[in-house]
Formats: sequence, structure tokens, C-alpha cells
Amino acid sequence: MTCDFCDGSTELRRVRKPHWFQQRLYVLENVEAEVCPQCGQRYFHATTLDCIDELLAGEHPVERCLEVEVVSM
Repeated sequence: MTCDFCDGSTELRRVRKPHWFQQRLYVLENVEAEVCPQCGQRYFHATTLDCIDELLAGEHPVERCLEVEVVSM
């Protein structure tokens, strides 16, 4: 596909994706995305996002927990 930001040609890659679900932040590893090698913009197919929501809605394995700071400006 063509990048909306720089008109580069995207490539299929596996990436790390932060994802909000039911007011909780998750970090998912190895998520399939179309990535522009020129500007780094990432695109996720709707079916991929639906699969993530289904995974998080049920019991799922957790590799580790991270502590995250929330800062207001």
C-alpha cells in the first residue's frame, strides 16, 4: 500500500503496538502491520485490531508487567 504521509511504499512487518482496551493499556509484541520504511508510519488492518480486542477480552498469557508513569503538562 502507499503511505498517506510521504507516498512511500509500505512493507509487511511485525511490530510492538501499544493498545488501549477497556481503559487499560497493553503492549503487544509481534503484531502484523504495514510499515513505511521512509517515514515509519504504521498501518494496522481492521482484522488485526479485531483479533487484538478478542485476545484481550478473554484469558490471555502475560509475559511481564511494566510500570508506566503518567505525566500531565
